[in-house]
Amino acid sequence: MLKRRDQPPFELLADNVVALRQRILPRHCALLARWLEAGQRMGLCDASAFSPDRGERQQDYVLVWVRENSDPAYMVTPEGNGWLVTDAVRRQPLAKLNSFEAALHFIRPVLPLVAAA
Repeated sequence: MLKRRDQPPFELLADNVVALRQRILPRHCALLARWLEAGQRMGLCDASAFSPDRGERQQDYVLVWVRENSDPAYMVTPEGNGWLVTDAVRRQPLAKLNSFEAALHFIRPVLPLVAAA
C-alpha cells in the first residue's frame, strides 16, 4: 500500500502532464562542500544551499560568494531537468547544464568532472 504525502514533489499542470521539480539533495550539499574546499585557492569564499519549506512555491537554490565580496556572485538553480547558473549581481543567466556537478565546474573547475560525479 502506498503512503500518502501531504505535498507531492511535482505539480499537476493538466490531466496528463506532470512537471517534476528537482531538489537540492544531501549528495549535492556534500559535493558543494568538497568543491568549496578545493576552490578556496581559486577565489571561492563561501557557498550555501537554500531549500524552501514544504508547500512554498519557491525553488531550491545555491548561492556562491567569491573573492570576499559581500554579495553573492553566482546562483545555481534547478531548471527542468538541468541546472541554471546565473550571475547573481547582474541577474543574467550564464549557462544551463545537465548536472549539478557541471554547474559547479562551470563556475570554477576545481574538481575533475569524473571525480565529482
